[in-house]
Amino acid sequence: MSAEGLAQAQQKMREGGVTPAAIDVFTHYYGELEAGATGLIREDTIEPLTDPDHLADVDVDEDAAREALAKTAIIKLNGGLGTSMGMDRAKSLLPVRGDSTFLDLIAGQVRTAREATGARLPLVLMNSFRTQEDSLAALAKHPDIAIEGLPLDFLQNREPKLRVDDLTPVEWPADPSLEWCPPGHGDIYTALLASGVLERLLDAGFRYASASNSDNLGAVPSARIAGWFAASGAPYAAELCHRTAADRKGGHLAVRKSDGQLILRDTAQTAPEEMHYFTDEHHHPFFHTNNLWWDLEKLHAALTERGAVLGLPLIRNTKTVDPTDPSSPEVYQVESAMGAAIEVFEGATAIVVGRDRFLPVKTTNDLLTLRSDAYRLDEDGALRLDVDAAPLVDLDSRFYKTMTGFDARFPAGAPSLRAAQSLTVKGDWTFGADVVVTGNASLEDADVPGTVADGVTLEG
Repeated sequence: MSAEGLAQAQQKMREGGVTPAAIDVFTHYYGELEAGATGLIREDTIEPLTDPDHLADVDVDEDAAREALAKTAIIKLNGGLGTSMGMDRAKSLLPVRGDSTFLDLIAGQVRTAREATGARLPLVLMNSFRTQEDSLAALAKHPDIAIEGLPLDFLQNREPKLRVDDLTPVEWPADPSLEWCPPGHGDIYTALLASGVLERLLDAGFRYASASNSDNLGAVPSARIAGWFAASGAPYAAELCHRTAADRKGGHLAVRKSDGQLILRDTAQTAPEEMHYFTDEHHHPFFHTNNLWWDLEKLHAALTERGAVLGLPLIRNTKTVDPTDPSSPEVYQVESAMGAAIEVFEGATAIVVGRDRFLPVKTTNDLLTLRSDAYRLDEDGALRLDVDAAPLVDLDSRFYKTMTGFDARFPAGAPSLRAAQSLTVKGDWTFGADVVVTGNASLEDADVPGTVADGVTLEG
């Protein structure tokens, strides 16, 4: 049935306007899926990465750094809808500081770096079909961000979800949009090539790219990292951070025993019985930030030589076609990770950077912390921790998981968290204005909605 399933999927993609390059990549992964590949990376096949370079320890010539940044483009992955927070549009349109959204702050970061260095620094978003219109409308408020001759975005591809039982494209008439899924952010390479954006950047004189997630406001344009990367001569580099107990779910780099190659292992590529290795921050001491640096010339050469099929490791995700209906048919989503390209490029490397370059927002817990006074907005547009350690926030998911519930319970904005080590909220509590949290504070479930009055101090 699988040969028929592949033909049906290819036809569906052609009829859906998917580019031939993306269909070729999907066909490659379909073959791996059909052969029984799971994408698992076993612990006994790798060695922990324990001695990467640290940015704080390397010498970078300031003139060379400025020259490298002048040849660098800024690419932001902007396809996420924030569905885990109950959103149906780009997460980057969420306000973070006052009325300023992620995209507003990113535009400010680029603008500030241009003014400080004289670099052109084009900003290019990788959007999905569901984030493109709203995101471009939001960027229209920053008309100075566009660079003549270069687009502000390109679209990631889409592919059919495949039935687990026979590998045919799933049909779901109740909502046909659920029959499709993105191919993971590893699709960025195919989309860059197929859209023509990669060649346009090269033709415009750009040699390097800095790529990161749009919900990570720590990944500001960096002349120092650009200078280090250019001097390294590497085709590809990943930014790493030291792992802590709070980073146990994040992917990590490792060294493959068979050939000494750096590889990326994510949660979905780890066998359940080996998760204790994956989550041990002492065994695997650095995590992968998904902040990447590419030599665009070498990337273009690799993509054109391989026909857009880089051969990134398969990630097989098993889900239901309707994520909200566990009784709906089980499907495979065939994905790959952007960071997995580290194993494709000989000479790829990594650098350990400060934790301030990694500030992702995956939950409303993260968002409350960033909105609070525990962080400051610096002159370069980056949000940075303004206290010794970030407070740990744990909000009751029954009431705060979605943005609707979250915003309704913080109508006056975030409480002060500068003096807090942690804030745990159990139950349904609405916070008034000028609330201050200190120490390890907690609110218990009172079984009825409660209010934290204006000006109250919650003490641990």
